[in-house]
This record gives sequence, structure tokens and C-alpha cells, in this order.
Amino acid sequence: MIRKTRLFTPGPTPLLPAAQFAMAAADIHHRTAEFRALYLRVLAQLKDFVGTTNDVILLSSSGTGAMEASVSNLTSPGDRVLVLAAGKFGERWSGIAKAFGCHVDVVSAPYGQTFSLDEVAASLHLETRAVFMQATETSTGVRHCVPAIAKLLKDTQSEALLIVDAITGLGTTHLDMDSWGVDVLVGGSQKAVMIPPGLSYLAISDRAWDRMEATYNPRYYFDLRKERKNARLGESAYTPAVSLIAALGAAFDWIAAQAATPENPAGSLVEGRKLLVENAETIAAMTRAAVQALGLKLFAPDAFAAAATAILAPEGVDSGIFVKELKSRFGVIITNGQGEMKGKLFRIAHLGFFDYMDTIALIGAIEQVVVKSLPQLGAKFGDGLIAAQQLYADRSPTAAADNKCLCGRAKGHCSLTDSAAK
Repeated sequence: MIRKTRLFTPGPTPLLPAAQFAMAAADIHHRTAEFRALYLRVLAQLKDFVGTTNDVILLSSSGTGAMEASVSNLTSPGDRVLVLAAGKFGERWSGIAKAFGCHVDVVSAPYGQTFSLDEVAASLHLETRAVFMQATETSTGVRHCVPAIAKLLKDTQSEALLIVDAITGLGTTHLDMDSWGVDVLVGGSQKAVMIPPGLSYLAISDRAWDRMEATYNPRYYFDLRKERKNARLGESAYTPAVSLIAALGAAFDWIAAQAATPENPAGSLVEGRKLLVENAETIAAMTRAAVQALGLKLFAPDAFAAAATAILAPEGVDSGIFVKELKSRFGVIITNGQGEMKGKLFRIAHLGFFDYMDTIALIGAIEQVVVKSLPQLGAKFGDGLIAAQQLYADRSPTAAADNKCLCGRAKGHCSLTDSAAK
């Protein structure tokens, strides 16, 4: 049989055809009226996609560049900062902060879990200048409770800024930066917005802009104040990734169109973003139901994200068997565990250009691997597909939302808000 390669990785993700066409046609110079109009439109769309009234800065870099910009612009050498780490990307915050001379306190949680709110509170100090965390930890498939951390900072009257890596959180989790009190929210292009790697963006609060005037870590290319000044004129400080910006605009148009109505045929980016999140939540739930019906276990059963699902390999089995079998037999690309979790788990993404049909096909392929290669699990053909189909048929977005914490996790499974309620 022929094989069609399909990405089910948490970045890069499958490309939106409309974005690919926009990239091919983006033969324009970045110091022209044509580009300025495009740039101003995309910056305005970014506000709607993030869901903020704050200024959003667009950078030609990977998401790690925006993470570094958050540290370099908002701290000075010797500043005390708090990093909340429960995976490889949370740990990246520590490495960046240390590189810029910060004194780093860390609250760690075991891989597959999230933090104790009491531990976070105990680790906050009067001199803590910033708190860095993820919305979703892609390396482990865990979702953290951003609103609980934001509320803790408010309740303790901490002057620490809250900086959130939402690179895989945006478009998979309902985030409310402004009302929660998040100071910086970081995103990236190769995730839910369905375009290639190369762009990152930061929504930045007024409080964070004020902080930049008093910090003195070195910055040049990633000087956010310089980018903000130029953005108001429809330009970037340096040569931008023109074709990617055109692609981003096309992706936002497509997301908006998903919420089109007879009264508003162009749709709404705000409503389209909500549909994008609900799509990720639904296919993630389908995947969780399917793999458990096949006898597999979730790596993060109490803190699962919608961006990606992490699944434990059976005892004595290297998770690479799933990665290799799915690729060689079906052209399906998934990811192994990272770092110490390599060989122990595999990860399936749900963010961006994935839908019901993609998910059903993937579950069918996983069934083939489990039934044929892992008979000890006792699974049979149809077990995973039936579970996924039943969940999809029974799922009510309204009912699902009513039974969730603000962070998106099921009530009773959000240890942070449960702890805060005690």
C-alpha cells in the first residue's frame, strides 16, 4: 500500500494550505506600504488570537527567542526569579535565566505532574522579580493551572511579573491573559497557527513595559522596546520573515472563517480561536479514551493537556516501537519522550490542523501496532475506535466546559485550584 506522511508532532505541525499559498505569493519588500498594511493587520489579528488588549510583539525567531527576550528585557543581573519546572521546557527557563545572571529559585514537580500551590507560595520571596512557567509542558503532555498561579501572585501582593510560555498552550487552552493578570504570554508559529517555524510573539502588559525601563540586562536584536516603537509604524526593527508573516495572516483569516455565519461571512477570529481550542480538547479526549481502551496508560492522568497526549509504553517495552512502527507502516510521525523519558513514553499532538478524521485514522493505526505487536495487552481491533467514537458522540462542549477549571483541566483533577480552595 502507498503511504502518505502525516505529522502528529507537537511542532512543527501540519501546514495549512492557505498559509502555504500565501507564503508562495509573498514577494514583497518589507519597507513598503504594502508590507506595512500587512504587518499592522497581522499585529491586530495577533491581539484577537491571544485574546488581549495589550501590545503584541512579533519576532523572527523560534519560540525560544521570545523566551530569551522575556528574560533579557525584564531582568537585571542578580535579580531573584522563580521558575516552575515539570519538564524539559520548564527547565529551559532556568537555563535562560542563569545565562543572564539571575538568581534562580525552582519549584519542581515530577515529570507527568504539576506543581503544589503551597510549594509555589513558600518559594516566593519579597525580592522575587519574576515567575516563569509553561501553560502546557509539551515534553510530558501536562497542563499547568496558570490562573491559580496568577491569583496567588495577586493575593500575596507580589511585585513579581508572571511570564508564561504558551507556545503550545495558545490555540489548545482557553487563556485569559488580561483578567488573570499574566504579564507576558509567549507563542510560536509552528504550533496551533499551522505555519512553519520561524516566528514567535509576545503579548506584554503595561506593568511589564514599565519594568523594562528599570532593567539593564544586555539586549540588541531582542530589544522589545525597539520592536514596539517600530511596530506602531507598521515595521519591524530588522528584516522580518515576510513570507511567514503573510502565512500567519492567512492562517488567522482561515481560523476566523471557521466561525462564519450568514450575518458575518468573514467570521470572527475570537470565535474561531474558541473553536480551535475546542477542536484540540475534543480530539485529545478521543485519543485518551482510545489508548486507555487499548490497555495503554496515560503519562499525565491527572494533569493532561489538549496540546499533546503523552502515553506510557507497556512495562518492558521501549516506546520507540510505536514511533518506528507507525512511521514505517503508516507514514505517521509521532514523537518519543525527551531526555530521561526517551524510550518510556510517546507523544501525539492535537494542536492546529488536526481534525476528527485525522484522529480516527491515527487511532486505527495505533490499534494495528498494539494488536499485532503487543498481544500481551489483550486488545482487539475496534477497542480504541469504539471508545473514541463513543466519546465524540456523547461529548457536549458546553457540558465539558462547565466541568472544568479555568485552566481547562477537569475539576477534581486540578491540584492547584484544589489546593487553593482548601
